[in-house]
Amino acid sequence: MGKSKLLFITHEMSPFLELTKISEITRQLPQAMQDKGFEIRILMPRFGNINERRNRLHEVIRLSGMNIIINDNDNPLIIKVASIPAARMQVYFLDNEEYFQRKHVFADKEGKFYADNDERMIFFCKGALETVKKLGWSPDIVHCHGWMSALVPTYLKTTYKDDPTFKHAKVVYSVYENEFTTQLDPDFARKAVMSDMTEQNTEVFKTGTNNALHAGAIQYSDAVVLAAENIDAEVLNNVKNSGKSVLEFESTADFENYYNFYDEITNDELVNVA
Repeated sequence: MGKSKLLFITHEMSPFLELTKISEITRQLPQAMQDKGFEIRILMPRFGNINERRNRLHEVIRLSGMNIIINDNDNPLIIKVASIPAARMQVYFLDNEEYFQRKHVFADKEGKFYADNDERMIFFCKGALETVKKLGWSPDIVHCHGWMSALVPTYLKTTYKDDPTFKHAKVVYSVYENEFTTQLDPDFARKAVMSDMTEQNTEVFKTGTNNALHAGAIQYSDAVVLAAENIDAEVLNNVKNSGKSVLEFESTADFENYYNFYDEITNDELVNVA
């Protein structure tokens, strides 16, 4: 496949933040694909418990300075970068003082889900796509991991569908076990609407549940990965009825199945164009 470009968008990755199985996959899979010849970029939030000094994060001035608008409010976006020397990979971190500078990730010390998790998600998804545009790097495949990335497929198929950076990108969404059992802010779907979108585009997200986020991401993706063994039955049924290309769950960690899946997706595009 030569130097195909593969973008990973995730809310966690080892060794920076390890909350669930996602952190292992998003550490190992990019390296495995890089070893196969892919050009890799990885984006994640810079949560407050990610140690900047230990992980040697530093700001990328040329990428920072954008404002992400949410609910008519401007939110400054700061981009930082760190390297994984053993893997020769760079990870870009999206930072914002109001949304991410906290000691805890998704819930406070009492375990209460942050009331603005919906806005943090919108900020991350919008910011990730704007950062890639500013990088001047056009991915062939965008692979989203974790509920915080669930709006990315929607944005790519609506607001960004004719953008030269993403015009030819295939979107893959990995479904994991339910990561939260509460709901996002009731106004989440309205706040998520971007330019060239209507509230109908985000209707599927309206209940703000974990399953609703999966449903929306599945609806707008080109392909779906079943990345865990115990996925909610409603979500599995949604995947089955979606008509999308599906990579079934495998316990093996050699990632050859992912490579073949990416190959299949991109070759489908070539066949359709021909």
